[in-house]
Amino acid sequence: MKIKRADIERVLILCAAALVVVLALKSSDQTTSQVLVDQTVIPIEQTMADAQVETVSTVVFYEDGEGYLVPVTRQVPKTDGIAKATLSLMVKDGANDMQAARLGLRTVIPENTSFEIDIRDGRANVNVSKEALNCMSAAQEVLMVDAIVNAMTCFSTVDEVTLEFDGQKRSKLTYGTDVSGVFSGGALNLESVETFGRSAGQVQLYFPSPSGRLLVPVTRTVFSNADVSTAVLELAKGPRDDSGLERALPEGCGIKGVTMKDGVVTLNFSKEFKETMENSDGGEQAIRALLFTCSQFPGVKKVEVLVEGEKLEKQPDAEATFINEETEVIAQYPGVVELD
Repeated sequence: MKIKRADIERVLILCAAALVVVLALKSSDQTTSQVLVDQTVIPIEQTMADAQVETVSTVVFYEDGEGYLVPVTRQVPKTDGIAKATLSLMVKDGANDMQAARLGLRTVIPENTSFEIDIRDGRANVNVSKEALNCMSAAQEVLMVDAIVNAMTCFSTVDEVTLEFDGQKRSKLTYGTDVSGVFSGGALNLESVETFGRSAGQVQLYFPSPSGRLLVPVTRTVFSNADVSTAVLELAKGPRDDSGLERALPEGCGIKGVTMKDGVVTLNFSKEFKETMENSDGGEQAIRALLFTCSQFPGVKKVEVLVEGEKLEKQPDAEATFINEETEVIAQYPGVVELD
C-alpha cells in the first residue's frame, strides 16, 4: 500500500506532540489531564491582556433565577460591530452560558440566533434571525425583546429600536409578544399594579439579588411625583415580599431629608442606616443602590449620604457609572453558581 506524504507528516506531528506531553509529565509528575487542563483553561481577561487587545465597555442583559433581567457591564474586544457583538453575547451557546453562569445568570436569546443592525438618526432597526422564534414561553419572549432593546439603547447613538424577524416585520411572536411598535427601553422588570385610571409615574429602584452579588433594577409605579425624593422613599420601603430580592436599606431606616442643589443630591438617613456597614460587603451594595436609583434623574451629578446630619465615611463613587461590572463580581465570587 502506498503511503501519502501528507499522512507521514501528520504522523510526525502527532509524535512530536506526544513527546512534548511526555516530557512535561516527566518534569512535573503531573497526569496527562492536568497538563492539558493547565494549557487550555486560560481566563478570558488574561488572554486579552497577554495579547494586548484593546477593549471597550458594553452592557449585556441576562436572566437571573427569579426571572429578572439583570444588566452586567463587560469588557469586550473593540470592534466596529460592537452592537452586534453585544447582542451575540446574550445568545445561548456553550461559551456564553458558562460566562453567564459565573455570574449566577442565564443567557436569554435562543441558540444560533444572529443579528443585522442598521442605525440611523438615533433609531436602530434590529433584524433578528428566525431562530429567535424558538423561545419556550411568552415570558422568555418578553425577556429576549427587553434584553435586545435595552442593550441597544445603552449605546449613545440609539434612542429607540424597531425589530424585524427573519427580514420581516411582525406584529407578534410565537407566544403573542407584541413586537410591532417602536421601543425606547427602560421600565426594566416592571412591577404589576392596577392604576384604576389614576395618574401614575414610574421610578427605577435597585435591590440586591438573593446572593447579594448583583443589583437588580425594578420599575415601580408611583402615584406621586416621580422624582428623587419619591425614588429614595420607595427604595427604603424595600422590594415586594414575593419578589425574591433583598432590601437595599435596613428595615426601619428613616429618611430625614432629600435635597438637590447644583447637581448634588444629599440624602440624610436615621441612625439605622449604619447597619448596612455591618454587611459582608461593608455597605457597598446599599451605597450603589442609592447612587443608581438617584442617577436616573436628569441633572444628578453626585450623591452624598449623611447619617443623622453627619457625612458618612463611605460615599457613592461619582465615577461608578457602570452597574454590575463583570470582573468585579467574578473576583468576589470566583466559583460557578448553579442555578435551579
